[in-house]
Amino acid sequence: MTTTMPDKKSQALELAAENQALRTRMAYLLEQAERNHNIMMRHQAFDLEIVGAGTFPELVGTIFRTLPIISELEAVTLTLIDEGGDINTVMGKLGVNFSEFPDLIFVEEVDALGFDLGRRNAYSPTPKPLLGMYDAAKHGHAFPRPPDGLQSVALVPLLRNKRIIGSLNLGSVDPTRFTPSLGTDFIEHMASIIAICLENVISNEMLKYIGLTDSLTGVYNRRYMDRRLLEEISRARRQAYDISFMYIDIDHFKRVNDTVGHQGGDEVLREVAQRIKAELRLSDALARFGGEEFVVLLINADLDSAAFVAERIRAGIAASMIHVSPSVRVSITASLGVACLDRSDLSVTPETAAMELIAQADSALYQAKDSGRNRVLTYRPGD
Repeated sequence: MTTTMPDKKSQALELAAENQALRTRMAYLLEQAERNHNIMMRHQAFDLEIVGAGTFPELVGTIFRTLPIISELEAVTLTLIDEGGDINTVMGKLGVNFSEFPDLIFVEEVDALGFDLGRRNAYSPTPKPLLGMYDAAKHGHAFPRPPDGLQSVALVPLLRNKRIIGSLNLGSVDPTRFTPSLGTDFIEHMASIIAICLENVISNEMLKYIGLTDSLTGVYNRRYMDRRLLEEISRARRQAYDISFMYIDIDHFKRVNDTVGHQGGDEVLREVAQRIKAELRLSDALARFGGEEFVVLLINADLDSAAFVAERIRAGIAASMIHVSPSVRVSITASLGVACLDRSDLSVTPETAAMELIAQADSALYQAKDSGRNRVLTYRPGD
């Protein structure tokens, strides 16, 4: 029996083919390694950027702006647990414009996130990310604006000390991007860093809010108003619009305390604050300066417009009696002084302009009190 051996040419061709296959495989592995290295470097830069974020809008804006690009995703949303709406309320008071973050979702209960939580509370055993094909019925809560062709998603719990504070929701048009068999260490690590940053920023913003608000009435305090007034004066000068300032003093407040006690007086202050607030726009600012004195900063309002608002506030305060207990009601009035910023002299510093504006409104207030109380007077230079 004769065995035909491959000739040298055939062996060479086979070896060349094997070498080419190995080169191709090596090039692919090198390309993947380079791609993974680049991805890792981009994510490290992302981590540093979010760790350095000092405010809630800065942090959330960075996540929504950067994460889809570096992770090559078509959808990134955040769901935060906000029991009682405290986060939403505080951020709104600090000037966060939520319309800029349509992919930021608030829910009141941890159950709304859709994770398997065992005993179904925020302290249950650590839930794992949910990966799989996109299902509008199952995942619509996490993707209120799903991109066209969304195929696979990952819902990753945001955990702090085994407590769920929300979820990071990732979506791709690639059906193989997020599958149940995929390892989740990387996205869990990313979510843990985001969770730490979110908790720290939210805590800092809450402390900032506490430091800028009056604990009794819930409106801003003098510290906030002093800072806001400087900002608005500079902005009004640049953009050429009017701002007005209003000083409000509850008439005969000492008699209220003497009659119904300090607790009753506190209830009057809270109710007056709410009645003032009811007449203002979201762009305006209300603060308690101390005692029975409140101030209002009106944006884009000339003196006549401000006086009109002041008259509405005066009437609203006097309109009905205030319940200070189930059996006791008191009648309250207030005096108001109004002044408008003089934008003509740009040589005056914002600090000086702010002091002058407050002093002018205060002067008009005392004229209102001297002329009988329960009235509005305006400060007009030369009067």
